[in-house]
Amino acid sequence: MDKQKFHILVTSVGRKVWLLRTFKETLNALDLDGKVVAADISPMAPAMYASDKSCQVCRVSEAEYVPQLLELCEREEIDLLVPLIDTELLPLAETRERFAQVGTTVLVSSPEVVRITMDKRLTHRFLMEHGFDTPRIFDLDPELKRSVPSYPVFVKPAMSAASIGATRVDSEAELKVFMKRVEDPILQEYLAGQEYTLDVLADFQGTVRCVVPRKRLAIRAGEVNKAVTVKDRYIMEVGRRVVEALPGAIGPITVQGFQLSDGRFLLTDINPRFGSGVPVALKARADFPKWIVELALGRGPTIPYDEWQDGLLMLRYDEAIFVPSDGTSPL
Repeated sequence: MDKQKFHILVTSVGRKVWLLRTFKETLNALDLDGKVVAADISPMAPAMYASDKSCQVCRVSEAEYVPQLLELCEREEIDLLVPLIDTELLPLAETRERFAQVGTTVLVSSPEVVRITMDKRLTHRFLMEHGFDTPRIFDLDPELKRSVPSYPVFVKPAMSAASIGATRVDSEAELKVFMKRVEDPILQEYLAGQEYTLDVLADFQGTVRCVVPRKRLAIRAGEVNKAVTVKDRYIMEVGRRVVEALPGAIGPITVQGFQLSDGRFLLTDINPRFGSGVPVALKARADFPKWIVELALGRGPTIPYDEWQDGLLMLRYDEAIFVPSDGTSPL
């Protein structure tokens, strides 16, 4: 009996070698006849060399980005497209039906969810309207007269990812400096607590099937470098409720927040994509790639909500891929 075909395209792959390898392992584990195709703007993106096939594409901001992916999906008979960076989520969310017409399911939430989560002002409004604890956002007075009740505070861009531009500010003098450096800034209450990231998986109907909190222990270049899984039922429930409150959340959703000394968990950010620290959740037996493929195939997998390993510590390190530079590389 012939194996069922199933091909996956992962876009903006960058350094996400671990994810390409995991999807390849998933196809083998499910006994599928498939390939994992990688796409990126750079032919030197390391994850391009961890795929079965790779393709260089234009920038996400260019008009040809979606048409190029559509052509690639049709040519390679792609069943599932997995986007990895924030800037491509909205154009792909808005064109999901065009991909469906060529037989490709795009693993992306609704355009409304993407808009809410991209803009931290809209995220704050959404959280407040739905009754979730979240840090205060202060009015931005151009003269900085009395807009800040006390220091420290947190300045960050309203539209950003990977903690880029986020800065603790300890005085009015510092604030004046960073307000000029940060593009379209927001001023947020500073939280003195333990920071957590939650890897949440929602199925194609928006039902949360698994939540894995991880304590953020060290960050490097905006990505988590050390983290440990923590089976905290209260934090897990907050993560489930916020994702199910979103109007059309699908696939992997990354939720961030702080647990304060009084036990409260305050939500700060939501990103509707795989987070950089999700490898620890996968290694802890929360097999998101396998469950996603099974859901896309309509197999109705049994997904245990909390049967993942508690207390698994991740310590990341750099790894190298070596390819010839004489024109014989797989690209």
